[in-house]
Parts: sequence; C-alpha cells; structure tokens
Amino acid sequence: MYKSLANMWKKPKEGLGEVYKKYIIRWRDESTVVRVEKPTRLDRAKSLGYKAKQGVAVVRVKVERGGRKTPKTAGGRRPTRAGRFFTLNKSKQQTAEERASRKYKNMEVVNSYWVGEDGSHSWYEIILADTSHPAIKKDMNLKVLSSGKQKGRANRGMTSSGKKSRGLRHRGKKK
Repeated sequence: MYKSLANMWKKPKEGLGEVYKKYIIRWRDESTVVRVEKPTRLDRAKSLGYKAKQGVAVVRVKVERGGRKTPKTAGGRRPTRAGRFFTLNKSKQQTAEERASRKYKNMEVVNSYWVGEDGSHSWYEIILADTSHPAIKKDMNLKVLSSGKQKGRANRGMTSSGKKSRGLRHRGKKK
C-alpha cells in the first residue's frame, strides 16, 4: 500500500490529478503554520519517524519561493553595488522547520517532508514530538528527543534537511 502511495507522490500532478489541485487551492488560504490531523503523505511520514500516538503532531508550513530581497539603498551609489537579490544559505525546508519550532515551543522537530508547491509558495509537513509527554519518554525511538542535547535542533541544523544544507550528508566518496 505504501509503495503505491509513494509512486503517486513522485509526480503529484499526474498521480493525484485534481485532488492535488484542490489541496493547493485550499492551502493558499490557510495561515503560515497549520496543525493537521493526519499526515498528507502517510508513507513519507512513517519513514521519517511519525507515529500515530499522543505527543506526536504534524504541522503544515507555507514558505515563499524565490530569492530574497534587501531594501534599496538610499543616497547616491551606483546601482550595481546595491546587490538587492541574494540566496539564503539554508533550504526552504529548513526555514519551514524553524517556523514550526518557533510556533510550538514545547515540541521538538523530528523530521519534515515536501507536500506541494505552486508559483509562489512551497508547503512542507513537519513532524513534531512533545518531549515532556510520557508516551514519548517511553518510546524507544523518540525518547532521545527528551534529553537536553536535542533542544532547539531545528535552529541548530540538526534535522535531516539542516544537516544536508550544512554539507554533512555524504562525507567523501563511497567506493
């Protein structure tokens, strides 16, 4: 069952068709950070550590696409020196994780995955775990988050997408 779900999400415009369009239209009107009942991509969420239990939540975050702009400089300077457009040194996914952790301060980011995009926004679903919940403290895989060393892991680039943007995914060539 999960394999067929994964295949549909490889090319969502073809695999899901009208359902995908309806998702995007509905998500445009929502606020930036929205808590969802169930993950949109159950196969991906399960593979990244989601469990349907108390203390685990899923949040959908909207992030603007495109480069960033700095304000125009006032005064007499050559226009080429203004340098208005620049790219961030982190991915949109990492930005989404930081926004989710900022809104839900009592929870830690487990992982995240892409769910959609249109011309101006990208959407990611973030898996969060409540570190003080007894169900999380008893869980073999998630109890690591309860230790003090995992505090603010989204802001420190310790999630999967954070490590990727820091260049820690592949160290050297594998033979």
